[in-house]
Amino acid sequence: MREPENLTPGDLVVARNRKWNGKAHWVVPGRYLGEDQHGWWFFQGTHEFCSRPGAAFHTESDNVWLVPRTGEYVATFYDDTYPGDFRIYVDLATGHEWKPIRPGVTEFHMIDMDLDVIRSVRRGVFVDDEDEFAEHRLQMNYPADVVHSIQSASDQLYQAVQAQDAPFDGTDREWFRKGRA
Repeated sequence: MREPENLTPGDLVVARNRKWNGKAHWVVPGRYLGEDQHGWWFFQGTHEFCSRPGAAFHTESDNVWLVPRTGEYVATFYDDTYPGDFRIYVDLATGHEWKPIRPGVTEFHMIDMDLDVIRSVRRGVFVDDEDEFAEHRLQMNYPADVVHSIQSASDQLYQAVQAQDAPFDGTDREWFRKGRA
């Protein structure tokens, strides 16, 4: 299911990321804020717990994340309260699927495809984890059409983040405001 059903602002949404081979990756909670022409927006406050096999942490600042209506990615936005270097972190991902658990709780599933497009304070915009993508492409037998699709999406997202095209144009500021209200 590419579109969620019956989300209400304030609902808990847990993103469950997996790798192509089915192994668990990140589990990231957030509160549903609403939707716009770009997709569905979520707020994750400071000190939220995130985990993956072998690692866990509490968030150091607020962030908002976007599940797009179309596209093979999920984007996380950070503002100047974030003590780290990132301002935009786009995970290339496929297999978007929504799973209602019970009223007020939904899971969002995706397959993390390794590549990331990042806007960094120090480094500008760059594509990260190309080595991991190349390695996993062979280890996990990514189909050729998936490889092509993800590489093409990475190129397009790099250009969009670099040019500050919507939703990478500050659209997130209004969603931060809503999340902190």
